Amino acid sequence: MADTKQLDEAKDTKAAAKAERQAAKIAKQIGAFAKAHGGAEAQVAYIGERGSRIVLVGEDGGWGDLVAPTHAIAEEAVRKAGVTVHEDFDGEFAAKVRTGPYEWSRMAGIQVGGPANSNT
Repeated sequence: MADTKQLDEAKDTKAAAKAERQAAKIAKQIGAFAKAHGGAEAQVAYIGERGSRIVLVGEDGGWGDLVAPTHAIAEEAVRKAGVTVHEDFDGEFAAKVRTGPYEWSRMAGIQVGGPANSNT
């Protein structure tokens, strides 16, 4: 019985170390984004089994996102990166996003002459 407990503890330790490495890697990516855009703010959203999406908005209006395998890892990553985290993607935070012609054509699709979603 002691052997089973030791195996479980070893698995838990390995899982915790892996999660820590993942959070550190994502935090580094967030930091690079913030540096490139004069600072950044974030919003973390649970997306189901795939994990959580971290939406980043730079001070210059540039934006991007990352996906973390779990919500806990996403929250740890934004904490490590030291960025402001918003509960929702709305109001003043959403108004900071600057989009260009590419984003508008992708969002509108074929309705307003943007690229088609299929190759036919």
